[in-house]
Amino acid sequence: MKRCLVLASASPRRLELLRQIGIAPDAIASTEIDEAPLEGETPRMLALRLARAKVEAITTTGALVLAADTVVAIGRRILPKAETEAEARACLALLSGRSHRVCTGVALKALDGSVRDRLVETRVAFKRLSRADVDGYIRSGEWKGKAGGYAVQGLAGRFVASIVGSYSSVVGLPLYETANLIEGAS
Repeated sequence: MKRCLVLASASPRRLELLRQIGIAPDAIASTEIDEAPLEGETPRMLALRLARAKVEAITTTGALVLAADTVVAIGRRILPKAETEAEARACLALLSGRSHRVCTGVALKALDGSVRDRLVETRVAFKRLSRADVDGYIRSGEWKGKAGGYAVQGLAGRFVASIVGSYSSVVGLPLYETANLIEGAS
């Protein structure tokens, strides 16, 4: 019997990633939760807490519920999901010529209501960005709503000198871990 899967995310990137590995959710349910970090919360803790909060916010019964959250950080400093040009420029200035971490928490609520989760941490190194790099990227608008003010799968891919870890996690959903959670669900 086929299990019903609800994706607790309106992210087109997460949906595309799931489809890439042959998983098509039966429903998509967007959640509205407060994503502000708690005092003293590390990037890793935040990514996991938000993924868990998203699956818990969906009250559908008789279905698996999948959620994820991606956090970009330099040290313990959590970069915002850039909503303004000023935020995007500030993020890009911090990332320029440096290595940073991308933490993605993924959580799956099983049919019995139990929640299993995984955290994937990936290191990403950016080249030193010129003013022309930043100005061009800002004009693209691609940064809007993106953790750390960039989308690795888009134009910002040309800024990445190296990735150590999961590329799909940087995009927004660690595929290996997600597939294992779904396959292991009862």
